[in-house]
Amino acid sequence: MPTIKDIMNTMEYGPAPEGNAEVKAWLAGLGDGIGHFINGKFTDARAPLIEVLNPATDASLAQVAKGSAEDVEAAVRAARAAYPKWSALPGHARAKYLYAIARHIQKRERFLSVLETMDNGKTIRETRDIDVPLVARHFYHHAGWAEVLDSEFPNHTPVGVCGQVIPWNFPLLMLAWKVAPALAAGNTVVLKPADLTPLSAWAFAQICAEVGLPAGVLNIVNGDGETGAAIAGHPDVDKVAFTGSTEVGRLIRRQIAGSGKKLSLELGGKSPFIVFEDADLDAAVEGVVDAIWFNQGEVCCAGSRILVQEGVAPRFFAKLTARMQVLRTGDPLDKTMDVGAIVSRKQLTRITGLLAQGEAEGATLHRAPGALPKTGNFCAPGFFTGTAPASTVSQVEIFGPVATTLTFRTADEAVTLANDSRYGLAASVWSENINRAIEVAAKVKAGVVWINATNIFDAGAAFGGYRESGFGREGGREGMAEYLSPAWEKGGKARPAPALAIEVSPFTGKSDRADIDVTAKLYIGGKQARADGGQSYTVLGKGGVAIGQAALANRKDVRNAVEAAHKAGGWGGVTAHNRAQVLYFFAENLDQRRAEFEALLIDSTGTSAKAAAEEVELSIRRAFWYAAQADKFDGAVHATKSRHVTLAMNEPFGVMGLVCPDEAPLLSLLSLLLPAIAMGNRAVVVASQSHPLIAARLYQVLETSDMPGGVVNLLTGERDVLARTLAEHDDVAALWYCGSAEGVAMVETASAGNLKPVWTDGGRLRDWRDPAQGQGADYLRRATQVKTIWLPYGE
Repeated sequence: MPTIKDIMNTMEYGPAPEGNAEVKAWLAGLGDGIGHFINGKFTDARAPLIEVLNPATDASLAQVAKGSAEDVEAAVRAARAAYPKWSALPGHARAKYLYAIARHIQKRERFLSVLETMDNGKTIRETRDIDVPLVARHFYHHAGWAEVLDSEFPNHTPVGVCGQVIPWNFPLLMLAWKVAPALAAGNTVVLKPADLTPLSAWAFAQICAEVGLPAGVLNIVNGDGETGAAIAGHPDVDKVAFTGSTEVGRLIRRQIAGSGKKLSLELGGKSPFIVFEDADLDAAVEGVVDAIWFNQGEVCCAGSRILVQEGVAPRFFAKLTARMQVLRTGDPLDKTMDVGAIVSRKQLTRITGLLAQGEAEGATLHRAPGALPKTGNFCAPGFFTGTAPASTVSQVEIFGPVATTLTFRTADEAVTLANDSRYGLAASVWSENINRAIEVAAKVKAGVVWINATNIFDAGAAFGGYRESGFGREGGREGMAEYLSPAWEKGGKARPAPALAIEVSPFTGKSDRADIDVTAKLYIGGKQARADGGQSYTVLGKGGVAIGQAALANRKDVRNAVEAAHKAGGWGGVTAHNRAQVLYFFAENLDQRRAEFEALLIDSTGTSAKAAAEEVELSIRRAFWYAAQADKFDGAVHATKSRHVTLAMNEPFGVMGLVCPDEAPLLSLLSLLLPAIAMGNRAVVVASQSHPLIAARLYQVLETSDMPGGVVNLLTGERDVLARTLAEHDDVAALWYCGSAEGVAMVETASAGNLKPVWTDGGRLRDWRDPAQGQGADYLRRATQVKTIWLPYGE
């Protein structure tokens, strides 16, 4: 044994193992294995069984049952049976259960930390100091939401039965992220843990039983991807929440398309870590340690692309290399270790394959020195130099402790490189110039941005991504909204097919000869445009009389409209006050042409004069209301860590596709368009298929209202043909669809390729005249995506 003098000379660490006798005893008590937790009961483990290994030792920890279709059916049935009583409980009553769960987690912090380390391979320092305290924090935080739900989310109801599928990289924390808000909102849950790491979920189920959580409120079905698919696809599951790979996220999007299930996806990432020349380089190097070597790099928001300004790149990489030399990789139960074990042999093989491919493509791999343990799945931390933006390792998520690197000259180049990814989960910006850091944070396409920090999480702050990193948020107010629905969304009759079929051949029926030469064009980029295909279709009014022709748009017209919308990107950068002024002007101009629109509504739809007058009046008032909201729906500052200000910024999506129904053709179009553009989006609008002349008359109002060209683009034609094109278009960031139930399934399936958020009404009619259904904060919320920005603040 070395003396204290020897240790002071060498500064070498001695072993500091964390005891695991209690966890071993608990594992020994599992008997033949782990079954499922269904309707408040622990079922026996039945074959087939999945072996659970300790990633650091290859030792068998337990065996877990693979959930069958019958197990999933029993769990969903139990959740459905428990839902009425649980959702009807006062918020305070639900809060008491969540408080109790939080307290019992705190009482077993050490046990859960050791269990998580043995099951997952992450270091005891991380499970003890980060994961388990955050788990308790989430249940405390969401107990608070249960208390105040009625006042904070009026006229909202729980979604129902939630199917939740979580990954293996943060087994207990991901459980807390999903279960806590679901229960707080009054939902019941069927959860599937990862088959590689099911042990902490089983311990959590025991805690729920211990605190007396009512039977059926939480159900846990173990198994693999097949079990998860059975949960997601079960017809009696109302919401699916998934964290995992983008590829599986696409499968789920397609699987449940048209089912009416609410969906949130937290998927992959390839997050930029941007270091400017004025950054505190030593702090930034420590940031890299937390960004890519934390949790063995098995983090969806890991700072895996390091971008360094050229002037400091040599110094930064020298410091980073020196810091990497002293990282310790080994037994994760040893409190002196920095990097633990990769979760499985399969994942390690995938990582090493990608590293070999990076070197084969010409990059240089720098690794931490030192021998790795002979048993277990260990990977030395490192980073690449000499990678190009298009290199495989620069684009593909390695999901291991190795980063890629690039250099840049200007802030604009840094932003371009940062956004050169199909993902958009997180980013980290390092600069002592706070103005520069905030400017870059605003331009980076990511759902979370840390300034002079990285990988900071809190239950009070939203977490989630842009683009192919998924949609929906977890944590804070935004995360609670994912588990609630406006009360009106669950009603309504099925929407019929458009009353007017597309007919391009000569019309031989009755015509209004005075106006038959009226041919409505498309409105693209602020100009009237003929349809690319040169086709128009006959528009019939009341009594089947032809009242005009409307342009028949095609895929190329959609492409032109999307391009025009992208060119109008400055709309999102103007002040909210300026947008409000334009909307007020629009409302005034619409008011001046009130009689014209009333007459057209009567001729087109056959509605009464009274109903037409009401629709125009409501349309004008709606324009005034969204003009008023343009500078008032403005984000928040969340109470999170003591040394940070956490901003929740409501950012526009960019280009949105809006597909309008036949009913109330003027009011429904404006009810969709106005919130979108009020929040700074640009819109490609598919007008009512049966009443397209309303839109044609509307663009004449836009032309006189100072609306910049390209902000609003109006297309007419076959609703679902154009909707499919918008859903498939990679440059359309979000889609709202009001059509048939079959159309809902179509657009949700078509959007899986780029994973854009799609909001539909399930193919059910809504009352556009009712302010609760046709306008409100839900429209504004769905017209924005929250970017969470962590700013240093205070000591």
